Amino acid sequence: TGEGVRRGRVIAVEGGDVFVDMGGKSQGILPADQWGDGPPPALGDVVEVTVEGYESAEGLLLLSRRGAIQAAAWHTLSEGQLVEGRVTGHNKGGLELDVNGIKAFMPISQIDFERIETDDLRQFTNRRLPCEVVEIRRSERSIVVSRRNALQRQREEARADLLDTLEEGQLVTGTVKTIMPYGVFVDIGGVDGLVHVSDLSYSRVEDPAEVVTEGQQLQVQVLGVDRESGRIALGLKQVMPDPWKEAEAKYAPGSLITGRVTRLADFGAFVELEPGVEGLVPIGEITYERRIGHPREVLGEGQVVHVRVLNVDMAAGRISLSVKQAGEDPWIGASVRWPIDSGAEGVVRRITEFGAFVEMAPGVEGLVHISELADRHVRRVEEVVRVGQQVNVKVLNVDEDRRRMSLSLKRYAETPEA
Repeated sequence: TGEGVRRGRVIAVEGGDVFVDMGGKSQGILPADQWGDGPPPALGDVVEVTVEGYESAEGLLLLSRRGAIQAAAWHTLSEGQLVEGRVTGHNKGGLELDVNGIKAFMPISQIDFERIETDDLRQFTNRRLPCEVVEIRRSERSIVVSRRNALQRQREEARADLLDTLEEGQLVTGTVKTIMPYGVFVDIGGVDGLVHVSDLSYSRVEDPAEVVTEGQQLQVQVLGVDRESGRIALGLKQVMPDPWKEAEAKYAPGSLITGRVTRLADFGAFVELEPGVEGLVPIGEITYERRIGHPREVLGEGQVVHVRVLNVDMAAGRISLSVKQAGEDPWIGASVRWPIDSGAEGVVRRITEFGAFVEMAPGVEGLVHISELADRHVRRVEEVVRVGQQVNVKVLNVDEDRRRMSLSLKRYAETPEA
């Protein structure tokens, strides 16, 4: 409530008077005609009023309805007072009015928030307009008034009332006013609230203009109200079904599905399974064929891929996926393809301090331990092999389950087919 505004409860309506209990032993009275053409308040209604004076004979506070327009009298006029005037004419500078017998002028810039052209002034003739007194010219016995200020006061009172009644979780209807890169401002009855870009949709939103248009009516949820600053946080996605609620049932571990790559990061690729539901393919689950430094070596944003669901964590809102496990596993049948003690060819792909990794086929690597490189003592692996070199090896062991293969360069000569 504004400065000087108090709340009271209606205890009686008699004739043209409304009696209000102001708390304690205080009671007040105000005219019922301050409700204009609308019905007066009912018994028990809470009303907002300002105290204008005190009637000692009756022991009553003289009240005025908050924002009520007073009947103007020359000896009681004051700047800032709300009055009502009837438009009697116009000139190129604005409107001429009669305010309870007092001559008034309203500059064209003070008629409305929007610009009014001179040609449009005729439409206001004989209309009764709420105004605020902005200047009193006593020598001329005339006043200057502003409808714009009166409308602004109404707007601010409506804003204050709305802020008082808004609650977190409440559903409200509004109109999209402004679209910004970071979100959308929505008018919810004279007050603007912000729908942050992250609360527009369960899907990732790059441009809010792809989701809403200016002037569009929306139902939104109140996420937070800061009554001190007047900021209101709204959410659009919160009034839509949450796709994650059915994710656990729809994406069972082991199932095969199709998705679209939305983002690539150093650690993996994000794949959209449906609007609002994304899963992560860790970099180690992208391909069997080779070790990659970044997902972009294999995948591109927007690419449609087949994935296998590894795990669904509903609490954390995470789904783990695999691209490589959606295809054929090259390790299946490796022990038959490369029998123990057989000879084979491969290419050195990586060198470490303890040996060299040899690619036997796309997705299948075996290790030649440094002790199996040559008959002599080898201090550094690079003394014997280099990356990219084609080598002949003997298969020492194959473990399909653990995806490991032990190889030997020095024993290749002992193989039966060598």
